Amino acid sequence: MMEILLVIGILILCAVIILQWRMRPQVPPATDSSALLLMQQQVEALRTDMRENLRNLNEAMGTQLSTITQQVQSQSASVGNRLDTAARVIGDVQKNLGELNEATKEMKELGQSMSKLEELLSAPKLRGGLGEFLLEDLLKQVLPANHFTMQYRFRNNQAVDAVIHTSDRMVPVDSKFPLENFRKMITAENEQEKKSFRKTFQSDVKKHIDAIATKYILPDEGTYPFGLMYIPAENIYYEIVIKDAASNEGALYQYALDRKVIPVSPNTLYAYLQVIALGLRGMAIEERAKDIVDMLARLRGDIERVREAFSVLGSHIDNARKKYDEADKRLSTFETKLDSVAEHSLAEHELSAIAEHHNA
Repeated sequence: MMEILLVIGILILCAVIILQWRMRPQVPPATDSSALLLMQQQVEALRTDMRENLRNLNEAMGTQLSTITQQVQSQSASVGNRLDTAARVIGDVQKNLGELNEATKEMKELGQSMSKLEELLSAPKLRGGLGEFLLEDLLKQVLPANHFTMQYRFRNNQAVDAVIHTSDRMVPVDSKFPLENFRKMITAENEQEKKSFRKTFQSDVKKHIDAIATKYILPDEGTYPFGLMYIPAENIYYEIVIKDAASNEGALYQYALDRKVIPVSPNTLYAYLQVIALGLRGMAIEERAKDIVDMLARLRGDIERVREAFSVLGSHIDNARKKYDEADKRLSTFETKLDSVAEHSLAEHELSAIAEHHNA
């Protein structure tokens, strides 16, 4: 940039010299000295003009260079800011890409875990064990430990997953997890397959209902005339109770009620247990109230005995008061007699003294 400006300045200077040379005044020939003097004057004038032009050129070049420098600095700062912003944006993008990569890994791991869980749940025994574990955990959260028993065995040698103890009866609760045909039903590719698997699923549920009704509802062994079928999955419970009732296909819920079996999910069982827990608290309060009444009866007997002793004490105090009054009267009589004897003795002494005085 500086070299270009210098070349431009030299070209301008040459143009000024050529222009002044062409515009110089035409003088007639003179003597050599006059010509020499005139040439010196012209050269001096030309030098002065060149100095002025160079000074003006330097000032213009300095101003132009300052302006160009400011513009370059401004553009550099702007470019630097943009580069910083771009660097921050790139950093944020890289960070977000890293987080997205981590999230993708977690989703992949979660998918693998879900796949493994589905593989585990494919085994009926493992599903049953999981249902029993969830049932026990829910009972522990709501009820006192002495109001439920896990794996309660009846006289027919059948063991129900749990029984809830109330005041005089038991509520049998058995966990059922009909997952296999339910999964086939919801993943069926066409309506015909879905209907077929739905019938199989309904048949499985009815078998579970019949098993609970025949094995665990035993009023002669202290159970209520109904039982609970605990379904650990809300979507299966929805299929059995709500969706089935709405479609009226098979009427599983009504079938269960006719067999005195009440299907419950984790949420609905929690609500039932809360009601039972409130009833148990009421029973505990009632038992405590009986204890309080018995204690008040014992206190009444203690009060009667204290009143009897207090009455005897009052009688003793009354007798003592009477004895005190009697003794007080006797003491007053004794004091009167004593005063009388004292006065009589004093009178006799005075009479004896007077008689002796006369004899003398």
